[in-house]
Amino acid sequence: MKLFSFWRSLATFRVRIALNLKGIMPDEVIDIDLMKGKQREDAFRKVNPMMALPALIENDGTMLFESLAIIEYLDETHPQPPLLPKEPKARARVRGLAQLIACDTHPLIVPRVREYLAHEYKVDEAGVLKWGHHWHKAALTALETHLADSPQTGRYCQGDQITIADICLAGQAVGGVYFKCDIEPFPTLKRIVDTCMQNDAFARAHPLRQPGAPKAA
Repeated sequence: MKLFSFWRSLATFRVRIALNLKGIMPDEVIDIDLMKGKQREDAFRKVNPMMALPALIENDGTMLFESLAIIEYLDETHPQPPLLPKEPKARARVRGLAQLIACDTHPLIVPRVREYLAHEYKVDEAGVLKWGHHWHKAALTALETHLADSPQTGRYCQGDQITIADICLAGQAVGGVYFKCDIEPFPTLKRIVDTCMQNDAFARAHPLRQPGAPKAA
């Protein structure tokens, strides 16, 4: 198994958490430096024409892409511990929370979007950060409402079992640091994130603990 990764990629952070929870160690981790534009090189375009991380190649050559699809694949092929509840309504809620982050919010703040704002619309650095802060805060506000108002919320997003929703929530919180979006005003969300980060699978996957990450940030 080969994992295409970059320390700063929040989507790859999600997959690393899932791999750690499942006890899976990729045979090779290939660094795709997003800040140097390595994702646009022909070699990686053959892996993922969208030029986005993460991507994963199985031992039989199957290419997988998109973090949630990869995580659900890992959950189906390595069912313990499960990352989705069995009950259909609970599964739908978990998927909804995860997609609110991975589909509704994260795509608006990825490097290619920020670069487009800067290059095509001449938005300065402060403006790009303001853009990211806005969408990050919107997601945090919605997530806090979903989590605080639901009796289904427990130690984690859905009861007392770690799910893909918690994996995505951890990425949202870590990404918020870059956009100066404090999670303190969101107490339920913060409690869950703090609980997750006490888990070694989450802590080891943290962007700042990956090769190439800055010593201090």
